[in-house]
Formats: sequence, C-alpha cells, structure tokens
Amino acid sequence: MLLVLNVNNTNTVIAIYPLHNDGHAGELRATWRISTRHAQTADEYGILVQSLLQSKGVESSAVTGIVVASVVPPMDWILRVFCERYFHHKPLFIEPGVKTGLPILTDNPSEVGADRVANCVGAFHKYGGPCIVVDFGTATNFDVISKKGEFLGGAIAPGLNISAEALFARAARLPRVEIKKPAKIIGTNTVDNLQIGLFYGHIGLVDSILERMIAKLGEETKCVATGGLAHLIADESKYISEVNDRLTLDGLRLIYERNRAMKGAANANEHASHS
Repeated sequence: MLLVLNVNNTNTVIAIYPLHNDGHAGELRATWRISTRHAQTADEYGILVQSLLQSKGVESSAVTGIVVASVVPPMDWILRVFCERYFHHKPLFIEPGVKTGLPILTDNPSEVGADRVANCVGAFHKYGGPCIVVDFGTATNFDVISKKGEFLGGAIAPGLNISAEALFARAARLPRVEIKKPAKIIGTNTVDNLQIGLFYGHIGLVDSILERMIAKLGEETKCVATGGLAHLIADESKYISEVNDRLTLDGLRLIYERNRAMKGAANANEHASHS
C-alpha cells in the first residue's frame, strides 16, 4: 500500500492506494480528513493513522511507500518520525530536489507550496493544459499550468472561512452564521445579509481572477476546483467546469511513482556498472 498525507494548516487528508510491484499505484482505496493539530505528537499520529487503516482491514506492515505534502514546516519532523517509527519507511516529502515532472517558472520555485505542486501535477496529467486549479482551503489558491505543462504562477486569496472569521472577530454585533448558498439575493435580516455577502462575495472574487487569467491564457483554458469548499462555490462559478476532490492526492501518487521509477532506474544502472 502507498500511504499519502496532505497536511494543510486546517485539515490533513490521509489516503491509501494499492501499490503494484512495477511501482505504479492502483485506484484510490480510502480517504480520511482529520483536523491538523500542530501540537500532536508522532505517537498520536501513529495510533490514529494505524486505527484508520485497520478500519479498512489494512495492517501497518502492508504500507511499503509513503509520500507527504506539508505546508506546515514545524510539523515536518514529527511526520518523519511518525512514518519511520510506525511504518519503518522514510517518507518522500515534496520539496526541492524531488522529481515532479513539473517545470516551475516562478521567481523563487522553492517558495511554491507542496500542495500546489501536487495539484498541478494531477491536473495536467488528467486535463492537459492550459489549466487553472482553484484550491478552496484555508486560503483560496489559483494555480496556472501552461499548455506545455509548466507551472506559470498563480494567486492566493483569503479563504472563505478566514474571511468569515475576520468579519465575526471585528464586528461584535454580527452573529456567526453557517456558510452556505443563500436562498435569496436581497437579505431581509442580518443572517441573510451575512450569508449573501460571504457566499457571493467569494464567488465574485474567484470569477474575477479567473476571467483575467483566462484572457491571458486563452479561451480553451480548463478551470478545475478542489479542496474542502470546492463543491459549495464551484457550482455557482461561471468558469469552473469540474470539481475533483482527488486532485492533490492523485498528484502526490504520480510524484511518488516518478521518483520510485527514477530510483529503480538508478539502482539498475549501478548494478550494471558493477557487473
């Protein structure tokens, strides 16, 4: 089994794929979404992940590969310890020097988050280019892929939940409301007003940025959404044509396969040179 961990500021997504002898993974077997707790220890992670795997009949010994995308640097050491202690494998972290197959044409390629790299790898593999991935998470990320499969750059906006929390924190008389599609566009009470502003305000932000990016890339550009709030927002967007919940996970799987294939080829060459 291949264990995949996508660690973001708010949530951590865990997934498993069957891993074949040729280094390729099969279809997604199971996924779980848990809260990211910065104070969680390696042992707590180990116990939790083992119990999740066992709920699907998977023993720890079945895990023969691990790939991790983390945008929470203080947790990286804990994640490495947890992987080696409970699964006896060194995890492949998405970081500079790892073969991704994605040329990054930004000013500082090392600044690009691991989850954004995985999104682009997964999106280009499935949809080709040009393509824009909108990831609705703690922040709303826009990742732009060229026709040739290069990461051109993108944009980062405050996520919908962050915007809501900022509003509630700074306006004492405004109540906390559920973020959902409003039943009407002209609010007749405070709750209506807040839901309309938050929901349609974020859609306006997303479509305004996408409109300008598409004008630069060309009308054939495909816009794909992923992330926790993707289904809520994407249905109302003029430009997003598909929601793919597995995009980041599939990108991580592809990166793992490419690095395993490269390592296998290097080992074969080394063996041949000593024969």
